[in-house]
Amino acid sequence: MDPPTSYISSDELRKHNTRHDAWISIHGKVYDVSSWLHRHPGGPLPLLSLAGTDATDAFLALHPPNSASLLLPAFATPHLLSDHSVSPASSDYRKLFSDLSSLNLFNRKGHTTSILLSLILVLFPLSLCGVLLSDSTCVHVLSGALVGFLWIQSGWIGHDSGHYNVMLNPRLNRAIQILSGNVLSGISIGWWKWNHNAHHIACNSLDFDPDLQHLPFFVVSSSFFNSLTSRFYERKMNFDSFSRFLVSYQHWTFYPVMCFARINLFAQSFFLLLSKRKVENRWSELLGLLAFWVWYPLLVSFLPNWWERVLFVFVSFSVTGIQHVQFCLNHFSSEVYLGPPSGGDWFEKQTKGTLGVDCSPWMDWFHGGLQFQVEHHLFPRLPRCHLRKIAPLVKDLCKKHNLPYNCVSFWKANVLTIQTLRNAALQARDGSKPVPKNLVWEAVNTHG
Repeated sequence: MDPPTSYISSDELRKHNTRHDAWISIHGKVYDVSSWLHRHPGGPLPLLSLAGTDATDAFLALHPPNSASLLLPAFATPHLLSDHSVSPASSDYRKLFSDLSSLNLFNRKGHTTSILLSLILVLFPLSLCGVLLSDSTCVHVLSGALVGFLWIQSGWIGHDSGHYNVMLNPRLNRAIQILSGNVLSGISIGWWKWNHNAHHIACNSLDFDPDLQHLPFFVVSSSFFNSLTSRFYERKMNFDSFSRFLVSYQHWTFYPVMCFARINLFAQSFFLLLSKRKVENRWSELLGLLAFWVWYPLLVSFLPNWWERVLFVFVSFSVTGIQHVQFCLNHFSSEVYLGPPSGGDWFEKQTKGTLGVDCSPWMDWFHGGLQFQVEHHLFPRLPRCHLRKIAPLVKDLCKKHNLPYNCVSFWKANVLTIQTLRNAALQARDGSKPVPKNLVWEAVNTHG
């Protein structure tokens, strides 16, 4: 016999926000997900970020209705929220979500993945032939650029497949993830999903969103000068003299660092797969990374001399650095906050923390769906072939509720990002907030 229904307040719900006592509310019903944390496919952090809050909008946005909803009864408590309410913005968001579901847009994936896979099947042998069959340095450099462009296309497939099944069934989807991410790009799809889920849940939270945590190289807010604790990496992000030195020139180093940002993704992939964290299909992921570290160094070794090998690696890394820049443009200059997301303002947080890029339809291939950043964050499971169609609806919804719909040109997005980095850099140079200085700092900043 089920226990009788009782009512608790939102204040009482907020007390249940720890790893061993994690409650969430969905449509006013309270669920105890403490036992699910270590089994949650997206990792424990998304649940912990929303523990003690109304997680309805985030749950709808990130979960297929026919799978996750079926699991909820197992975690149900006898409690309902006595003061449950829905903001006008959330109410309209849920209505739009329902309308898109009724049109079956979440299941109509289009041909994007097939086109990208076909492109990869052309790019990969072309780059191999350029290295193996030609003695021309120019052809070798072009082959490096093709590898970088291939990595970008693999990145789009990995991004899409992490949000929804891009193939006919989950098993084939998983195979494509390993192929496009681990084998072709050297990046763990498990790491990508772990990182990206946390980003979507806590979009632009300085201490919860890993996509803003780039010390010692970059900061987007002076709040990082207080050595914040990363809830994602579970460590303190120390802002010491070395960090201050690098941050002080970050608006100059941004693009050069982006050329080699891939190295960090390589490292993070191995850190996760070799850690004690629960990782789905760990061994297949490791085998995929091993395949990458066989074919890519082997291809480079066929080049005739060391300077061409270095140039090939530099060009391939630099070309794919464009994609790393694109990910930064969507968030670095947007509104930030401290602490976990509150849950009840999902719609508001996603619109304030994102920046779209205005472009013509014929340039959609270049941005991979990221140009519709607001739409993507509100409906992350929506295939990107539909994002342009729903953009006017989202824009009208933002206007109705007096929320920002930030969308600028690609050039302007770069300008805003550099301005944000420059503002933080100038604050880092402010001597009124001293940290222990090292000899490099003293030498570069000595005047008179």
